[in-house]
Amino acid sequence: MYRMIRTATVGLLALGLAGTATAAELKPEEQIQYRQAGYAFMAWNMGKIKANLDGNYSQPQVQAAAETIRAIANSGMGALYGPGTDQNIGDVKTRVKPSMFTEREEVGRLAMNFINAANELAEVAALGDEAEVKSAFGAVGKSCKACHDQFRAD
Repeated sequence: MYRMIRTATVGLLALGLAGTATAAELKPEEQIQYRQAGYAFMAWNMGKIKANLDGNYSQPQVQAAAETIRAIANSGMGALYGPGTDQNIGDVKTRVKPSMFTEREEVGRLAMNFINAANELAEVAALGDEAEVKSAFGAVGKSCKACHDQFRAD
């Protein structure tokens, strides 16, 4: 639990600092930490949507979480996959497979699928139809899984 809170906090800080530093100015280990924090924060928001779909549905909560996911998806996190970020650096570990750095066309295709699904989720969440949110949420999950299956080591 502590690790999740710490990671979410780092994620918020990372997203805040992203406006003041470009990925090229960051050390490879910082790029890994920032992208992991962004994904952790996104996962937390996915969990909030899932909890709403499994329990008492709150349209404002779902919309806020979906907007956060859309913002992260469109933030340009691909720039945090710079040279040297394909491997562990000291105590900073990464699960990205080296193929992510060589199969650029496939990575781009999967990234666009994810961005499109995140945008659709936010649009549907704003309208409030729970069934449509559930469907769009599933599409986001599938887009995440597609990338994990190909480019994330176990």
